[in-house]
Amino acid sequence: MTVKRLVIGISGATGFAYGIKALELLKPLDIETHLVISKAAQLTHSYEIPNMSLEQIKSLADKVYSVNNIGAAIASGSFKTMGMLVAPCSMRSLAAIAQSLSDNLLTRAADVVLKERRRLVLMIRESPLHLGHIKNMEMVTLMGGVIFPPVPALYQHIDNIDDMITHSVARALDLFDIDIPSLPRWGEDMHLNVKPE
Repeated sequence: MTVKRLVIGISGATGFAYGIKALELLKPLDIETHLVISKAAQLTHSYEIPNMSLEQIKSLADKVYSVNNIGAAIASGSFKTMGMLVAPCSMRSLAAIAQSLSDNLLTRAADVVLKERRRLVLMIRESPLHLGHIKNMEMVTLMGGVIFPPVPALYQHIDNIDDMITHSVARALDLFDIDIPSLPRWGEDMHLNVKPE
């Protein structure tokens, strides 16, 4: 693969800002981004990100696809990518991916990533979880996907919500071997005074 490509899916769970942050962090890097936004995510956007239009968000990506375009490039395994990040990932999208239900472009692209043995990272957003959610997470994990709930690293002394979102997304991108220079790393950039017992 001469061009590095990463698929970014934004589904309908709360946390639309995670998808935006992924696009922002990837923008200055030599990685082509392919964006698909679910119908439910478009509704979530109107509640959570009222000051940024969908067109502004789409402009952060190199390629944008309609969630209904099941024949798009990212729906084929012959279109080579590094994998896919779904940020955030709703329980509905998780269930469809776990059961191989390619009923829209987001879930089809995720299914392609799994079948081609590429990296799939799902930033799931739900709490509390019932057994159905947990079983779906198990199924995706058994298929090779990575379940990555955006859990804040409080040891960083986070100053604001953007810091928290940036850290979570940068850690998720780490799973694709994408180095985000601003990501502080334990034992490298962070030297804590911990006394041995």
